[in-house]
Amino acid sequence: MKVLVTGGAGYIGSTLVRLLAERGHDVTVFDRFLFGREPLLEVSDKIHMIEDDTRELQPYVLKGIEAVIDMAALSNDPSGELDAQKTLDINYKARARIARLAKEAGARKYVLASSCSVYGASNEIVSETSAVNPQTTYARANILWENDALPLADKDFHVTVLRQATCYGFSYRMRFDLAINGMVLGFFKNGKIPIMKDGSQWRPFVHVKDTSAAFIKTIEEESDKYGREIFNVGEPAQNYQIFPLAKLVAESCGIPFEYEWYGQADTRNYRVNFDKISSAMDFRPKFTASEGAQEIFAALNDGRLRPDDPKTITVGWYKHLIETARLNL
Repeated sequence: MKVLVTGGAGYIGSTLVRLLAERGHDVTVFDRFLFGREPLLEVSDKIHMIEDDTRELQPYVLKGIEAVIDMAALSNDPSGELDAQKTLDINYKARARIARLAKEAGARKYVLASSCSVYGASNEIVSETSAVNPQTTYARANILWENDALPLADKDFHVTVLRQATCYGFSYRMRFDLAINGMVLGFFKNGKIPIMKDGSQWRPFVHVKDTSAAFIKTIEEESDKYGREIFNVGEPAQNYQIFPLAKLVAESCGIPFEYEWYGQADTRNYRVNFDKISSAMDFRPKFTASEGAQEIFAALNDGRLRPDDPKTITVGWYKHLIETARLNL
């Protein structure tokens, strides 16, 4: 299958692209490569790469494409607040336009890489039919994008929304600004885990390879049963409160549990129901938070990951590119 992955050099994308290529798909990556091409160098002979801004994506890019996995975005909540309007331009308007172009070009499948962050704050266990309550520009952009893309679905053009839990685990474009990953880094560098106040907040988690598997299941499904559907991606066992999760990460890495608080109390708080994806896709994550923490800790110890690599903190790297005039959002 000919697959276009926007943002294919990112934290999730660089893992997903490898798995797609391994399964024999003809993959084109469309990316600005703001974090470099290194995440894809090992598979550069197996994929096609186009360097450009999704706001400028031209229809010819979609010629012959059968499935689009749309991931390109200013990723994470802090990055989305650097320039709220441009976040909406990139994370909402550009992606909504790509969905329309994909349909016009004859693509059969369009998959939105959305986020469970759209639930924002809730005292209930939320499902795909629950009210959304986005707390940030990043989350609001996802909702606007979903609302624009889903109505495009018909018998010939299947639109699927994958609302992903917070990802963790080793990746070729590593991020240490994700909760579990950042906890491991804190242990490795300082012997302490940084915990955002007050630690009682709930969050769902999923390994980067498991969420990649959900995207692959979606595009490889021959029928239209995933068309015009929203799925939460994760599993109930990986809904964690942050403070107990930090203890689990410490135990997994074999380090005494010590911590330090940072930031203000986090208003984002949600537990997520994953029954729909479990039933419809027979989706069962293979990796646990403990295993993810262990693999990151091992990669830091053996030098595969650099603890002070500035590219691993997304908002910090964006700020660096802006300050050095290498990026105009």
